[in-house]
Amino acid sequence: MIRRRDEPLHERLAREGGLQLPGSGADTGPWDKAGVHGLQRPREWDEVVTAEADVDGDRADFVVLADAIVIEEGPDDVEALTESVTTVPPYHAEARLVAPRLWTVGVRRIEVATLGGLEGESFELVSRDGFVQLTVDDEPVLGSVPELAREGDYVVRGRRIDRELWEIETTPL
Repeated sequence: MIRRRDEPLHERLAREGGLQLPGSGADTGPWDKAGVHGLQRPREWDEVVTAEADVDGDRADFVVLADAIVIEEGPDDVEALTESVTTVPPYHAEARLVAPRLWTVGVRRIEVATLGGLEGESFELVSRDGFVQLTVDDEPVLGSVPELAREGDYVVRGRRIDRELWEIETTPL
């Protein structure tokens, strides 16, 4: 056993265990590649802005359409929060009061569809190899929604905005 007087304990134990310490000049191996650390998270917002506005409350969640604003949570007077947003509707927005009269507004573009006759508040439609499965509010439902038909294999998820208006997201399989 080789013992070095000025060698720190952690270096001696690593050497005796056959490990290479960082900065020792040894090849770091394939685990040091960027992909091993995982993928970056998808971007949550397409735009984030600050707005100065006299709006009641400290939080707002709403959908901006070409001709209307649908409030999901918060005060009814959120129009002032949309004035500094440059994203073209339709979009989903979440706003938080960060200081007196100062709001941050996160905006995410959405796809909107008009779907009549669909009950519930959310749905998922999966089409794979010609087989279609529809669940509404996490319950299986017989039938399909012709307006949501796409080419190939896909998943369409939707969330009711108002009456027959739905926010949908399509993901190819």
